[in-house]
Amino acid sequence: MKLHINGVVREVEAAPEMPLLWVLRDLLGLTGTKYGCGMAQCGACTVHVDGKPARSCVLPVSSVGARKVTTIEGLSADGSHVVQQAWAQADVVQCGYCQSGQIMTAAALLEQKPEPTDADIDAALSGNVCRCGTYVRVREAVILASRLKRGAK
Repeated sequence: MKLHINGVVREVEAAPEMPLLWVLRDLLGLTGTKYGCGMAQCGACTVHVDGKPARSCVLPVSSVGARKVTTIEGLSADGSHVVQQAWAQADVVQCGYCQSGQIMTAAALLEQKPEPTDADIDAALSGNVCRCGTYVRVREAVILASRLKRGAK
């Protein structure tokens, strides 16, 4: 089957019910998307499907079809996306395992709401679990990313 991954059409041989997460990681070598729970509860596996956050651990690859999938690798190859910049500036990263899912969720939020409130941020990221407890810094990073995106300081 053909998949649109990070702006490139890729051909893969996979069982239709195989979760997109495993196609990305095992068949395409895109390991930035993480496995956390396998039940769409933790957010570590978040990717964008047609610009919207989706939990790839429970998304059968056959359901993706011709839709456009963006992984953390496709957000910015060199870490220059405003959300990635803000994550570094706000010193969010601890262990880093949940970060790609949080960044993907935050990037989608900023596309929908360029100036999100604290409540918007908390609601959008409520499904992204961080065992290190960096939630306050995550909120600060999303606010910073919003400012960076708008060219504000």
